[in-house]
Amino acid sequence: MVENGSGVAGNNQRGVALIMVLLAMALVVMLASGMTQQQSIRVFKAGHYLAQQQGQSIALGAEAFARQVLRRDFEEDKEDSQMVDTLKEFWAANAAVLPLDENGVAEVQIDGLGGRLNLNDLVDASGQVNTLARDRFVRLFAALGITAVSVDSLIDWIDPNDQTVTAYGAEDGQYLMADPGYRAGNQPFTSVTELRLIEGMTEEIYQALRPHVAALPVFGAGINVNTATAMVIRSLHEELTDAQAKSILEKREEDPFENLQDFLALPEFAGLGLNSAGLGLQTRFFEVASRITYDNRVVNMVSTVYRNPEGEVRTVHRDIGQKNRITKEPYTVSEG
Repeated sequence: MVENGSGVAGNNQRGVALIMVLLAMALVVMLASGMTQQQSIRVFKAGHYLAQQQGQSIALGAEAFARQVLRRDFEEDKEDSQMVDTLKEFWAANAAVLPLDENGVAEVQIDGLGGRLNLNDLVDASGQVNTLARDRFVRLFAALGITAVSVDSLIDWIDPNDQTVTAYGAEDGQYLMADPGYRAGNQPFTSVTELRLIEGMTEEIYQALRPHVAALPVFGAGINVNTATAMVIRSLHEELTDAQAKSILEKREEDPFENLQDFLALPEFAGLGLNSAGLGLQTRFFEVASRITYDNRVVNMVSTVYRNPEGEVRTVHRDIGQKNRITKEPYTVSEG
């Protein structure tokens, strides 16, 4: 009887031991599985980070390519003794496509900012309103049918004080009532995207304004009449019609202006008393939009570059938050 009891007890102990072993194995398997999953996530994150960094490095190379194109354009204009920038030049006509290898491609588009109204021209360095720029913005808003946003709100966003310029302006009092609240910039625009913060701004109005305005880090760069949009042309005088602006663009397409006298002598301006104030034939600031598709990942970068009077090009700002900026017809650049 004792032996039988001992045998049963032994079997029970062996059964408990087996269960413990199985539980331990299950725990080990669970831990190993969790560690494997975490390791896979880490490997994925590391791979994604490396691919992203590689894409951004390629985007910087695309930006350098664009700077080289703009430098070459300057040298060619200098050789031809025609220091004017037009929409017929190589940099303006197409988006360059640069094959990388079997794993990717780089797309680069250069857009001149000289044909747009500069938001930062509204207020000069002393904090005073520039009436010439203000009047042009008022006419631009009218041409685009914008009534929900006031030009004075743009001025109040830039000027350093907390007093509205008119009853149609907007300062901290209006913006702090938003949810969440925020304050007026009280400094020059650093990006056109800041317009989304302006009192009364909607996405529809923002998209309508965007092709015609820029946020240049300077005051008084002037409008390049050879690249100005039809709406910017209309902003030059309140009596200009849409048909007249389109007619000017058609003439410019046939024969770009080589001097401001030819531009001001156009019959569309007859009797308007338009002068050359704030107008020019060159572009100093450009946007370089790069889209890098590499290893099944896409990296976007938009750079603002400045070309000085000596033709040297340097980058003043980069933004990796903008997408869908490549809009021009593609032109494949061969290695040769």
